[in-house]
Amino acid sequence: MGLHRRLTDKLNHLLSRYLPEKRIFLRSDEGTRFLRVTPLGQAVAWTGALLFVSWAIVATAILLMDSIGSGNIRERAEREQRLYEERLQVLAAERDARAAEAAAAQERFNLALSQVSQMQEALLASEDRRRELETGLNVIQATLRRTMKERDAARGSLEEMLAAARAEQADPAGDAATAKPLPGTPLASDPEIRPTIDFLTAALEATAAERDRMAEKAAEAEKFAENTIFEQRLREERNDQIFRQLEDAVSISLEPLDKMFRATGMSVDSILEQIRKGYSGQGGPLEPLVLSSMNEAPSPDAIRASMILEQIDRLNLYRIAAEKIPFVMPVRRTVRYTSGFGMRWGRMHKGQDMAGPIGTPVYATADGVVTKAGWSSGYGRLIVIQHEFGIETRYAHLSAIKVKVGQRVSIGDRIGDMGNSGRSTGSHLHYEIRVNGKAINPMTYIKAGRNVF
Repeated sequence: MGLHRRLTDKLNHLLSRYLPEKRIFLRSDEGTRFLRVTPLGQAVAWTGALLFVSWAIVATAILLMDSIGSGNIRERAEREQRLYEERLQVLAAERDARAAEAAAAQERFNLALSQVSQMQEALLASEDRRRELETGLNVIQATLRRTMKERDAARGSLEEMLAAARAEQADPAGDAATAKPLPGTPLASDPEIRPTIDFLTAALEATAAERDRMAEKAAEAEKFAENTIFEQRLREERNDQIFRQLEDAVSISLEPLDKMFRATGMSVDSILEQIRKGYSGQGGPLEPLVLSSMNEAPSPDAIRASMILEQIDRLNLYRIAAEKIPFVMPVRRTVRYTSGFGMRWGRMHKGQDMAGPIGTPVYATADGVVTKAGWSSGYGRLIVIQHEFGIETRYAHLSAIKVKVGQRVSIGDRIGDMGNSGRSTGSHLHYEIRVNGKAINPMTYIKAGRNVF
C-alpha cells in the first residue's frame, strides 16, 4: 500500500509541471465543498477523452467507407440488373423474330407444298396426254403405212390391167409387147376400160390426198409433241426450284430443333420413336406421291417429295416433343438468378433459384400430370409434375398452389405463385428438372430452348 502511494505521489509530482492540481468548488445551501483533481487524474481524464475522440473518428470513417462501398455495390448491382434486363429484352426480341421467321417459313412451306401438289397433278395430266399422243401417232403411222401399201397395190393393179388391155388389142403377130398406153389412143377411149381407168385414177388421187392429210397431221402431232416436251421441261425446272425452296425451308426449320434436342443429352431418335408410337393414329409411314401402275420405279421428283414429307413428319414430331420436354422458363417476368445448380454451402443444390416479387405467376414448362401439390419440409409449398421420357419438374417455395394431384396440365398453364415458404431467405422460385430421378441443371434445357421459343 505504501509503495502504491509513493508511486502515485511521484507521478503526480512529475505531471504537476504540465497539469497542475486543480480544485473544483461546489457551493450549496449547506455550505461550500471542493473536489481536488490531481495531475494523475487529469492525465487519466485527458487520455480517456483522447481515446474516445479517436474511437469516434475511426468509427465514423469506417461507417462512411462502408456507406460509400455499399452505395457502389448497389449501383453496380443496379447497373448489372439493367444490363441483364436489356439483355433479356434483346433475347425476347430475337425470340420473337425467330418465331416470326419460323411462322413465315411454315407459311412459305405450306404454299410451296400446295404448289407441289398442283405440279404433281399437272405432271400426271401431261403424262396422260403424252401417252395419248404416242398412241395417236402410232395409229396415224399405221394408217399411213396401210394407205401407202394400198396405193402401191392399186398402181400395180392398174398397170396389170393396162398391160392386159394392150395385149388384147395388140396385133396378133406379137405387137402387144411394144404397145404404149398413150392418151388419145383407142385403148384410152375404149368405153369398156374407161370406167376402170377413171375409178383407179380417182382412187389414186384420194389416196394421195389422204397421204398428204396424214403427213400434215403427223407434222402437227410432232410439233405438239415437241411443245409438250418443252412444257414438261419447264415444269420440271419449276418443280426443281420448288423442291429446292422446300428443302431449304425444311432444313432451316429443322436445324434449331436438332440443336435444341441434342443439347439435352437425351437420345433424339428414341424421343421421336416414342412420339411416333404414341401418335401413330395420325398417319402411317409416308409413301411416294406418285406410284406407277406398271411396277415402275418411282420418279426422282416422287423420291424428293417423299424425303421432304419425311422431314416434315420429323418437324411435326419435334413440335409435339417440344411440348412434352421443359424447354421454356417457368416465369415470364424479369427475375434475378440468385443461386445456380451445383455445390452450395457444402451441399448439392439441385435446382435453379429465380428471385422475384411474391405472387409472381409460375407456369408449367411442359405437358404432364401433377403428382404432388402441397407442403414438403424444406421445399415449402411444392408442385411436382411428371412428364414423358422420365422427366420430372419441381416448383418450390411457392406462396400459392393452383393445381391438385392427378390434374393434367399443358405447357404454359399457370400452376402457382412465387413465394417465400419453407427453408428460404426471400421470395424466389426453386426450379428443378430430374430425368429418371437424377437432378439435371435446368439451365441446360432453358438455354437449349431460347433459340426456338
